[in-house]
Amino acid sequence: MSEPRPQAPLIDAEEDLAPAPPVAAARRRLRAHPALVLLGIVLASLNMRAALAGVSPLVGEIGDHFHLAATASSLVTTIPLVFMGLGSIVAPKLARRWGTEAVLCGALVLLCGGILLRVAPPVVALFVGCALVGTAIALLNVLMPGLIKRDFPERAASMTALYSTAMILGATVSAASAVPLEEALGGWQGSLVSWALLAAVAAVVWLPQAVLARRGTHHGEAAATERRPAAPERGLLRTPLAWQVTLFMGVQSLIAYVCIAWMPTIFTDGGMSKSEAGLVYSFYTLVQMAGSFVVPILAGRLRDQRLLAVGVVTLMAAGVTGLLVAPVAGAWLWATLMGVAQGGTLGLALTMMVLRTRDSHTAARLSGMAQTWGYLVASVGPFALGAVHQVTDSWTVPVALLLVACASLVLLGLGAGRDRRI
Repeated sequence: MSEPRPQAPLIDAEEDLAPAPPVAAARRRLRAHPALVLLGIVLASLNMRAALAGVSPLVGEIGDHFHLAATASSLVTTIPLVFMGLGSIVAPKLARRWGTEAVLCGALVLLCGGILLRVAPPVVALFVGCALVGTAIALLNVLMPGLIKRDFPERAASMTALYSTAMILGATVSAASAVPLEEALGGWQGSLVSWALLAAVAAVVWLPQAVLARRGTHHGEAAATERRPAAPERGLLRTPLAWQVTLFMGVQSLIAYVCIAWMPTIFTDGGMSKSEAGLVYSFYTLVQMAGSFVVPILAGRLRDQRLLAVGVVTLMAAGVTGLLVAPVAGAWLWATLMGVAQGGTLGLALTMMVLRTRDSHTAARLSGMAQTWGYLVASVGPFALGAVHQVTDSWTVPVALLLVACASLVLLGLGAGRDRRI
């Protein structure tokens, strides 16, 4: 008899945690009136990329204001990535101690504070604010899928679609409105700080859920306990397949965050207006929904995802080649190809964390490893390509290096996409 095919469920960072009885009872009461939880999920999802996407069209203005070279300007994108990786490590531990609802509320407060700090006068505040933003997004990244899986088990697919759509919508609106908000509010500071309002509203919505979920627990009592001892991470770290999935996640994220950091600048340096560059970039973000919706469905129906991985990455390479040859003339086409492919590679990376593991416990561990190391790998991209651009005073070599990254992604996809299990 053939082995049953695993589906591609949401990965739960709290897979091995059992909630304390008062917390479990409070969550049952909250689920009886899901409107508040649903509103909280939508608002939190809108915040998960908006604070990063709105920076991209304004990198030049931020660099000019602080007299930063291209390499230093790239830290505005690099620092959040580093802390997205590091924050992924602590998210499950915080959830065990305080509960998912409280940590999500705290993450949104932290996000609001980081956004505000980024526009403070000293340049060090900009970088500290970026670190806080990255940490907050890491907590949301890790805990949100598990909360959806826990509170909407019968509607996980539709809730996942809502969650991912809201996340991309937030990024799209942020990117598209960055330049108009800059013009309307008198500078890049007003444009960036405006997104603190959305984070604050989301935090207010999560506050009663955080309070209710902790009601009845004694002072100092943990929100959850371990169902079984945590498995050692050394086993995964010694597994080639785990590293192939992790590096596939990392390299596709590297390409994505290079685009977040530099795509509008590539267009404006080629002669495009700043407002049009922002629109092209926001369109690139929007069409990611197509790839992120279709590719995971196809991947879940296949035993072997190698051909799918090669196809999606080839689409990405075609867009990058166009960006190298005629960045402005074909900007909308390259944005379409790269956007669909970017959504597809991200969806494939997340799906392979499930398809390459035998149980949900291992999937959760692999997800933690892939997000931690993957975002640390990705953080190299914006900084390194910014440095190469600064040295060469051209985008030719940096964009060519993205083609090298696409080639490595093909090789990783051939390894991670083969029908095996950890």
